[in-house]
Amino acid sequence: MNRKQRKTAEIKQRGMVADSSNAKRWAAGDSFQNFEARVGLGTNNQASQFTYGFDFISRNRVQMEAMYRSSWVVGQAVDVVAEDMTREGIIIGSEMDPEDKSKLHRAFENMAIWDKLCDTAKWSRLYGGAIGVLMIDGQNPSTPLRPETIGPGQFKGILVLDRWLIQPTLNDLVKEMGPDIGMPKFYDVVADSMALSRQRIHYSRVIRMDGVELPYWQKISENLWGQSVIERLIDRLVAFDSTTVGAAQLVYKAHLRTVKVEGLREIIAAGGPAMEALIKQFDMIRRMQSNEGLTLIDAADDFQSDSYAFSGLDNVLMQFGMQLSGALQIPLVRLFGQSPAGLSSTGESDLRTYYDNIKAQQERRLRGPLNRLLDVMIRSELGTEPPEGFAFEFAPLWQLTEEEKATVAKSTTESVSAALDAGLISQAGAMKELRASSRVTGIFTSITDEQIEAADDELPPPVDESLPDDPDQNPGPEEEGAEEPGTDERGGKVVQDAAPAGRKAGGRIRQWLSRW
Repeated sequence: MNRKQRKTAEIKQRGMVADSSNAKRWAAGDSFQNFEARVGLGTNNQASQFTYGFDFISRNRVQMEAMYRSSWVVGQAVDVVAEDMTREGIIIGSEMDPEDKSKLHRAFENMAIWDKLCDTAKWSRLYGGAIGVLMIDGQNPSTPLRPETIGPGQFKGILVLDRWLIQPTLNDLVKEMGPDIGMPKFYDVVADSMALSRQRIHYSRVIRMDGVELPYWQKISENLWGQSVIERLIDRLVAFDSTTVGAAQLVYKAHLRTVKVEGLREIIAAGGPAMEALIKQFDMIRRMQSNEGLTLIDAADDFQSDSYAFSGLDNVLMQFGMQLSGALQIPLVRLFGQSPAGLSSTGESDLRTYYDNIKAQQERRLRGPLNRLLDVMIRSELGTEPPEGFAFEFAPLWQLTEEEKATVAKSTTESVSAALDAGLISQAGAMKELRASSRVTGIFTSITDEQIEAADDELPPPVDESLPDDPDQNPGPEEEGAEEPGTDERGGKVVQDAAPAGRKAGGRIRQWLSRW
């Protein structure tokens, strides 16, 4: 395209832009933007003067620590989600020896792994970022982690360091493709740290958590960290605390007392003995009201007491509390410990929604770090590599009652029994199904892989429901002296009684369970 053609195209483009602008101006006569009535954003009104600014309180470590120590709302906002994410632990779903699973769970308890992960999540939410260092005895922390080099007993736990105890290498980032690309390659521990001071730690040896994820340029401004969860709701938090403290101060002024003194202006202007006498008079009134409840005034003076109610303050506080709850995605029943309102409201639906949110955060923020952590712990505690297909699930936060567990266990056992009696599954399959249900019911946890392998894996023939459950009561026609079932001595038909519900289904599984 030559210069003349480009010039023609530019002119045409400007004309199209002008036509579009005119069309919008004519269409805005009675729409969201009404310039004549000054209604809508962009018109000359107060709403059009809005702006949003940066608070940057995540960079003020002392202020964040003061808020965490002095405000219980900030403490709840930081602690609740972190504690719920690490409260129930995990369920190992792989076919591992039960004793090996017990060793892993004991290692989690002995080294306080869940407490350390909880602290890492807490300080990341408070400061905007934190790391948990995998402490492996005998290895240089500045070198990349090689799990195959970890021997028995080398893993010693997790050391938690918040963003103010480490300095990421901003000029040396991870360049290898993967989930860590673009992140700092090393973390230098400051001299004030309680451990590993002045040491350099490779990124493969840390469990990193950020508070609120930020876009690229904002992350650059925060030294590649996130921001505190408190920064987004600081204005709502100040409004809530201000309203709460203001309501508390009103209690002291519930009764406004007024005294009308004749010639007060002249007494104040004159000063001297008259002013001192006035001060002594009201000091005496204050003492008498405190001790005896009497008000002693001159006959020419006028005393008036006004009182008022605090109606409406509870609704204002509730609205600010709901804004905090929505900003933190924590229901009121969990954040403030408040009982649900309403005749039929139990808070169960709110908690279930909240637990679903916690589940999503566990999958996003904890699954990757736990995969790395479990790879190290299995090699250190068991002396072997993780088994093929190793997997785990986060234990549900919603806990069943004992009655609900018993109901689920009964229903599951009856379903497995019916499938076995119908010849749909084998004894080994039935044992696997029962052991899989132990995560919910808490029973059949002692079924081992050896017992499953020793069980019959062939599909059994269906059970004849017309026969009794007890095989001793059903000798069969092949035994000597046995008569053909269904006939009497003269060959007549005999009508058999219907077996009670529950005796027919599950006969085979009950016999198998009694032998097992």
